[in-house]
Amino acid sequence: MPHETALIATIAAGLGLAFLLGLLATRLRLPPILGYLLAGVAVGPFTPGYVADAGLASQLAELGVILLMFGVGLHFSIADLLAVRRIAIPGAIGQIAVATGLGALVSHLWGWSWGTGLVFGLALSVASTVVLLRALEDRGILGSVDGRIAVGWLIVEDLVTVLALVLLPALAPALGAGPAGAGSGGASGLLATLAVTLLKVAGFVALMLVVGRRAIPWLLGRVVRTGSRELFTLAVLAVALGIAVGAATLFGVSFALGAFFAGVIVSESDFSHEAATNALPLQDAFAVLFFVSVGMLFDPMILVREPLAVLAVVAIVLVGKTLASLAIVLAFRYPLHTALTISASLAQIGEFSFILAALAVSLGLLPPDAQGLIVAGALLSITLNPFVFRAVEPAGRWLRARRGLAEALERPAGALSELPAGVDAAQLREHAVVIGHGRVGGPVAEELARHGIPYLVVEQSRETAEALRARGLPVIYGDATRPEVLAGAHLEHARLVVVAAPDAYQARAILELARRLNPEVDIVVRTHSDQERGFLEAHGAARALVGERELAVSLARHALRRFGVAHDMEAVAARTLAGGAVEHAHG
Repeated sequence: MPHETALIATIAAGLGLAFLLGLLATRLRLPPILGYLLAGVAVGPFTPGYVADAGLASQLAELGVILLMFGVGLHFSIADLLAVRRIAIPGAIGQIAVATGLGALVSHLWGWSWGTGLVFGLALSVASTVVLLRALEDRGILGSVDGRIAVGWLIVEDLVTVLALVLLPALAPALGAGPAGAGSGGASGLLATLAVTLLKVAGFVALMLVVGRRAIPWLLGRVVRTGSRELFTLAVLAVALGIAVGAATLFGVSFALGAFFAGVIVSESDFSHEAATNALPLQDAFAVLFFVSVGMLFDPMILVREPLAVLAVVAIVLVGKTLASLAIVLAFRYPLHTALTISASLAQIGEFSFILAALAVSLGLLPPDAQGLIVAGALLSITLNPFVFRAVEPAGRWLRARRGLAEALERPAGALSELPAGVDAAQLREHAVVIGHGRVGGPVAEELARHGIPYLVVEQSRETAEALRARGLPVIYGDATRPEVLAGAHLEHARLVVVAAPDAYQARAILELARRLNPEVDIVVRTHSDQERGFLEAHGAARALVGERELAVSLARHALRRFGVAHDMEAVAARTLAGGAVEHAHG
């Protein structure tokens, strides 16, 4: 193929095949990233047919890395991390340590050096942001307690990855990176290299915090005032690419670190939402090309040549990481359902594993076969991850049926799971039980308190429960799907149960348990679909409320009032909700 058309052909083939295979993966209820990787395998040098230009694909992948890391920085939230810091920080670090150790141990048995094994294990320890967020969104639990812990855990993993990308070049000689190790100068040389690297990073970070925090928002503000959306998109891309290249050229740090900090600075400005919206299409396109280029590096024959090695990698990702995160979450006295959900969320690897592996191969820290094993592990773990997620509910039910085992796994939460001081159990009669004190449950509890109605909150987030206790609110900590937790809320004497938690599985389990403990109690449930609403109301909920439908009712009422239309508002609500149900049925 003529050189002048190779770029067009590579992009066309990569995006076209990625679209088709990504669509197929979605239809099979698998993450589309799997299709993108398989598209790379199809146009790679290890499969027959058209072979894309590997050099051009590699450069396009670099653009994908820059935009991926810019997106990570743009969505980086200190607040999200701080909200779950007590479990996310030690949990992520502990799970990374376990997975890294397992990877190093297994690879040492293959004859690799410990330094190579540590890098290999580190690449197996970090989960895919794309896969995790998609899985949480598909299950409607991104905003739940479990979802917030998983996202916070992921933020810590991202930060560890960024740190590794910075330090790997400096540590490469000590880890045995081929010729570089000969001239490392021993411990003093390593310390000097590390000191220089950290000084460069510190200089870059200081420049971004002092100058970038002022200059970038000022620049974006000036562009916004022009009223040109195209210019704003160009400005965002120029900032992302310019800072990434400038950081690499002037400070010797990676493109990834520069792009990450560019995203963090933009996220703190008033234009973060516009920047995310405008940069998203290009970010998605180049991220797809990044996954395609990774797929091109994969030799399918490694599944035949090294089947046991591939199985070992998959076992570390699916079993080792899962059991490590499960044990850590349970050790911190979180509910079993939370532990199972977090474990399922992290049972895969993806883009950051590829970025680390590519850097390590370029530094001579990993052999090419290691990169093939990592890609094979990603392909298989991403394929199996939806099935791991679907096993959460059956596994939870199986463990709950074995009460002794469940109680052995779940450590007592102590005084936090008992009625707070000042709440007399004898006074808990005809009271309301509010499950979940978030954006929905919080206002409900406030209204009950304002009208002097006795109530008790059951909260699954330990941090939230402690904060509410400190404010003197009547709250107990625990998983409301457990009989002893609802019994501790004296549900048998309650008049009303408000299930404000967003997790559909929990809503069903709480409904069934509440009906068993108190057949006469009135139960109102929050849900996210008309189909789920029908199921919940058919199984004992007095009313199940779909957020979008209730919003539609409020908007319809306001519209009619503004036009002076006097209508029966209950009839308006009934018609609006019925219309939603009909729409869902036809959909």
